[in-house]
Amino acid sequence: MKNTILFGIIVLLLLSNCKKEETEDIADFVFGKNRYTTVIDNETREYYVHVPSNYNKNTPLPVVFMLHGTTGNGEKFYNISGWKEVGETENVISVYPSSGKYCIEQDGVIKNITKWNVFYPDYTYCNGDVPLDDIKFLRQVVTEIKDRFSVNSKRIYLAGFSNGGQMAFRCAVEMSDLIAAVVQSAGSVPSEIHTYNAMRNIPVSFQMGNSDETILGDGVVIPMTDFENLLTTNPMAMHIIEIHAATFNFETNYIITGDPNFALTATFKAIPFQNNRVFKISMINGLGHNYPNGINHSAMGAEINWEWMKQYSLP
Repeated sequence: MKNTILFGIIVLLLLSNCKKEETEDIADFVFGKNRYTTVIDNETREYYVHVPSNYNKNTPLPVVFMLHGTTGNGEKFYNISGWKEVGETENVISVYPSSGKYCIEQDGVIKNITKWNVFYPDYTYCNGDVPLDDIKFLRQVVTEIKDRFSVNSKRIYLAGFSNGGQMAFRCAVEMSDLIAAVVQSAGSVPSEIHTYNAMRNIPVSFQMGNSDETILGDGVVIPMTDFENLLTTNPMAMHIIEIHAATFNFETNYIITGDPNFALTATFKAIPFQNNRVFKISMINGLGHNYPNGINHSAMGAEINWEWMKQYSLP
């Protein structure tokens, strides 16, 4: 009888251990759309992750962060940016964090709106609101993505649109130890001259439409034939070149390539030029203040950005 009881206990323990191992092996995700939260400085923050259907834990994958613009959130850009589709075809994990929401005053108007905590914003926070630490948040998300998935740590990238493009510049300065390359889409840089000490000299691509009302002004359309003139005479364009050259050690002379019917690009080489590290300014014909996704413009920004990003990796 004692032997029977002992045998039963052993069997139960073995079954319990097997069940535990099976439970531990179950991943905390589904293929496709996932929503996660994390707590930073007592604030609950959210981010969305698209896991491609070909994901296999034995194969480390690249990761791309996509930062939304003002009024947006992570779920909106999960749906409209085109990155989840690129993630499926290219086997890339894509991540869509949400910024904080604040009361701000801008040009005498008070708004309740989502914003990233960018360098030197052109608005003020209402009632003494303190912006969230978005760099701390994004670093935590990188850590959690690495813990949850099989990630190629040398191939983490970041793109941002509008206010998210402004945040992308801050990430290029303060997170370049983690990020291989950055795309600023329609996101300006601070209007005054400031000194930024980047953690690493990083490749950067800056993109805008030739009819982007937010960057160029309402009703302004720059003829594609005036692209070089824009670079050499427009204060905004000259300022963008100056800040990037000084911050990430790029030359200020450039070569223009592309098709004026679609897009033109000025390429600035790194100092010293190695590993094909460059700064690019691109102007897209017929694009307003949008992240191009094949619907609001014939261009597919995610596809274009990925083709450029994927050549880079952390040293």
